[in-house]
Amino acid sequence: MRQEFINRQTAETRISVNLSIDGTGSFDGSSGIGFFDHMLNSFAVHGGFDIVLSAKGDLNVDCHHTVEDIGIVLGRAFCGALKDKRGIARFASCAVPMDEALARAVVDISGRPYLVFDAKFAESKVGEFDTCMTEEFFRAFAFNSGITLHMALLYGKNSHHCIEALFKATARALKAAAKIESDDFLSTKEVIE
Repeated sequence: MRQEFINRQTAETRISVNLSIDGTGSFDGSSGIGFFDHMLNSFAVHGGFDIVLSAKGDLNVDCHHTVEDIGIVLGRAFCGALKDKRGIARFASCAVPMDEALARAVVDISGRPYLVFDAKFAESKVGEFDTCMTEEFFRAFAFNSGITLHMALLYGKNSHHCIEALFKATARALKAAAKIESDDFLSTKEVIE
């Protein structure tokens, strides 16, 4: 089973994540931010990931440090769980609708972190979650997991729907890209670093 536990403590947050890539699609724990927990649950369910999260952050300031640091820790856990990446499909894409919103995610588990994020949200907040933190979460996740991630909100009006479609599309693309398809590295270098 591809699994990893990461613990990270700073002056602003204390985050631990236990991640199984080959899970049943479950999320246990709380960030302290209701809407973000809903997104993490969607990410787990649609990726087939089992995520156990423990998080304490300076939410009295705002949600920034907590959301970004969960992205860092979850990204490191994803990278660690993939081990040497032997046999993975590596590339995948997925488009997901949610009511009036349509989002697309394209991923390369390449060892070369990069994020292209093309989305604007009509509202500045959904519950206690600052919508601008969607990009910050995925940047932290992409750079700490070592993946190239292109995300686009093709259209949509309701910020809840737009953000949820982005999380679901990314989870489904990651699930497909992490699937083991052979015994070889899908790289002309014969290694994915």
